[in-house]
Amino acid sequence: MKERVFITGASGFIGYHLVEAALNAGMEVHAAVRPTSDLTFLKKLQAVWTKKGSETKLVFVNTDFSSKEALKILLEEGKYTHIIHAAGVTKAKGAAAYNLVNADYSRNLAQAAMSSDIPLQRFVFLSSLAAIGPLAYAEEQPITENTLAIPVTEYGKSKLLAEHYLEQVSGLPLSIIRPTAVYGPGEKDLFVLFKTLNSGLDAYIGKGPQRLSFVYVKDLVDATMAALAENHREVTVYNISDGNAYDRYALADRFREISGKQIFRTHLPMMLVKMMAGMLDALYTFSSATPLLNREKLKELTAPNWICSIDAARNNLQYKPQYDLRQGLTETLSWYKENKWL
Repeated sequence: MKERVFITGASGFIGYHLVEAALNAGMEVHAAVRPTSDLTFLKKLQAVWTKKGSETKLVFVNTDFSSKEALKILLEEGKYTHIIHAAGVTKAKGAAAYNLVNADYSRNLAQAAMSSDIPLQRFVFLSSLAAIGPLAYAEEQPITENTLAIPVTEYGKSKLLAEHYLEQVSGLPLSIIRPTAVYGPGEKDLFVLFKTLNSGLDAYIGKGPQRLSFVYVKDLVDATMAALAENHREVTVYNISDGNAYDRYALADRFREISGKQIFRTHLPMMLVKMMAGMLDALYTFSSATPLLNREKLKELTAPNWICSIDAARNNLQYKPQYDLRQGLTETLSWYKENKWL
């Protein structure tokens, strides 16, 4: 039977790269998208595979995560052998909104999968290192899969809740992937920082030291695809980064070296930024949108230590990161320029 994978969040940054990797692996891909999703890049990918005349297919499906019955019908129609659940929200108006999409909808999908007549071999959930939360700066032991989870944001709490929900679904052949900060072609959140650096400004919140970790999207996708190939029924969990520890200036320093730009570095007072974040939260109170900077995001941006161990992924998935920050940024910035984002 041909391997057929159902990928949620397919129109997103990470989702697109997962779709591409699954196609390259010879799988038939059914990409879950919303009616309002921007399918520009996915349709270009679909056209490339159509021209190849390959039997490998990319199919778009609309999904209602609020209905387990609708999900069950969709899954049984697709007869999926694999599921990658990458859909979720990184910005929302409070805990209830985060939990609904990131946790409740994830549980709906998993329960529908286990009640469906499908030959499911693996269910991979894209969680986040935010589900564990940061460490103190002086902590020598990196974040491991067994580190006590103390998430500092509602986003992180919702991802942790999703993990708990999925672990409770009886018989689910589950792999949980917890990436640190992900960057690469098509990414939009860190891209805001790249735009600021490109304009010549390198701004920081406060002067406290930080230990940071990053992962290039292609390495994250390699780890995810390796987890998808796990052929046992046990639940597995993997923290994913490029395996390196960076100081708070590393990203800007690599950007400057690669771009050759002169960049002015400044440090904004912590209290001032907190006031700004509070004001923006108040201004957006009655808006459906969320501000780029808010009190929630500030907790992650100023956290002292996001270094994690990738030993479990190295040992069990044979995960070998191919990109450090310099290599990944070189490829990323080239893509931004070619696509006229920068």
